[in-house]
Amino acid sequence: MDMGAMLAGKKVLITGASSGLGENFARLAARCKAKVVVGARRTDRLEKLATELKALGAPEVQVLALDVASEQSIQDAFAAIDDTGQPLDVVVNNAGVSNDGLALDLPIKDFDQLMNINVRGVWLVAVEAAKRWKNAGRGGSVINIASIQGERVMKGITPYSMSKAAVVHMTKSLALEWARYGIRVNAIEPGYIGTEMTDDMWTTDYGKELIKRIPMRRLGKPEELNGLFLLFATEAGSWMTGACVPVDGGHLCSSL
Repeated sequence: MDMGAMLAGKKVLITGASSGLGENFARLAARCKAKVVVGARRTDRLEKLATELKALGAPEVQVLALDVASEQSIQDAFAAIDDTGQPLDVVVNNAGVSNDGLALDLPIKDFDQLMNINVRGVWLVAVEAAKRWKNAGRGGSVINIASIQGERVMKGITPYSMSKAAVVHMTKSLALEWARYGIRVNAIEPGYIGTEMTDDMWTTDYGKELIKRIPMRRLGKPEELNGLFLLFATEAGSWMTGACVPVDGGHLCSSL
C-alpha cells in the first residue's frame, strides 16, 4: 500500500506552516503531489516555502495569512479556500506555542495567549472545516498535533501540558460527534523533536539530560512523524478516528 500515492490530488491545509513540523508536513504533502494550503502569521516565510513546494511536486499551493488566535482570521482563511471552489480533504492543526515558567510566576496574559492558540485555535479550525464537510455531505480528516505532554506532565510548562491534554480530549470527543458524517479526527503526540523552536534547548545541560531519559537516547526528527501523518490523512487509516498516538522514541514508557 503506497500511502503517499493515496494523498495525491487531495487538498491539505496545514496551520503553523512557516517552520518546524508544519514545514515538514507541507513538504511531505507536496512530494505526495497533494494540493497544499499553508497558513501562518509569517507570510514572507510561507511565500518562500510555496516556491519550494511547487518544485517538490505540489500541483497547487495556496498561501494564507492565518492567525489561529483570531476567529476573524480563521474565517477569512476559510473564505479564501472556499473561493477556489476546491474543498479541503485534510486539515492539520499544527499551529502552537509554548512558554516556560512556574505557575506562581507566569503572567496571565501569557497563559491566555497560549490557550487561545493551542486550544481555542485548534477548536475553531476543526469546526470550520467540519461545518463545510457536513454541509457538503462529504467526509474529511482532521489531524491535530498534540504532544506526549498531553498524557504526562513536567514542571515549568503547566499551561502547555494543559493545552495538549485539552487537544487530546478534544480529538476524542469530536471524533465521537463527527464519525456519523464520515469526518475522522485523530492526533499525533510527538515526543521531543529537534525543530527550530527548541533547537537551542538541546545544547544546554538541561536539554542533554532530557535526551538521556528517552529510551532511544536521541531526539526525534520531524520526518519520523510522516508515516503516522499519512495513515491519518489517507484511506489507509479509514477506520481510525479518535486515535491519539505517541511518536516519542518510547518516552511515555519511561520517565519524562
